[in-house]
Amino acid sequence: MPIFNDKFLFLELQTIHFLKDSHKHQGLRNQLATVLKAKGIHDEAVLAAIKKIPRHLFIDSSFEEHAYQDKAFPIAAEQTISQPYTVAFQSQTLEVQKGDKVLEIGTGSGYQTAVLLEMKAEVYTIERQHELFKKTSLFLPKLGYRPKKLIFGDGYKGLKEIAPFDKIIVTAGAPYVPNPLLAQLKIGGRLLIPVGDKTQIMTLFIRKSAKEFEKHELGDFAFVPMLEEKN
Repeated sequence: MPIFNDKFLFLELQTIHFLKDSHKHQGLRNQLATVLKAKGIHDEAVLAAIKKIPRHLFIDSSFEEHAYQDKAFPIAAEQTISQPYTVAFQSQTLEVQKGDKVLEIGTGSGYQTAVLLEMKAEVYTIERQHELFKKTSLFLPKLGYRPKKLIFGDGYKGLKEIAPFDKIIVTAGAPYVPNPLLAQLKIGGRLLIPVGDKTQIMTLFIRKSAKEFEKHELGDFAFVPMLEEKN
């Protein structure tokens, strides 16, 4: 009897083929980590995550040969997977500690989510594009990445029922800083958000007290826009 008469075995073998990761890929990841280190990424947990996570599986197979270049690539729903430097910079700036409760606004492909999970954070992540939400919620567990919650919803509202958070990261450009995100941050916590329209200023807020925030502007970046009430 031919092996592929079993439909489920066939699908399982397809998945194994789809999730192929090789020594060549590992070598390219090591090279990418070296490039990022030269650009100022020094957090060893971030660099270890970059070396471990198979980025080529998070993008369309037509871009696989270029997956470990420091470039952004298109994904579903007219969104992008951020360039590795941006992911590494945001992860480093958050100063994630083991066990931190982190809210991610904009799950996207799940690559940033995977980096945060490799850093031993407890990740709650929100995606507003239903196509991406469905795809990523099925894909991440296949690689062994399981956020505490992956939610389809409006990131501008945050996640009040789970707040407060140690860290909040926004992975899309926002025209302004949503007040609910500031309100859902612990005292001593960090909110990192790219603010602006065509280009954004990476902005860090550190909550000093119930009403006081310390603000730092960390340079220009380019993100797809964060849309309010799209769904």
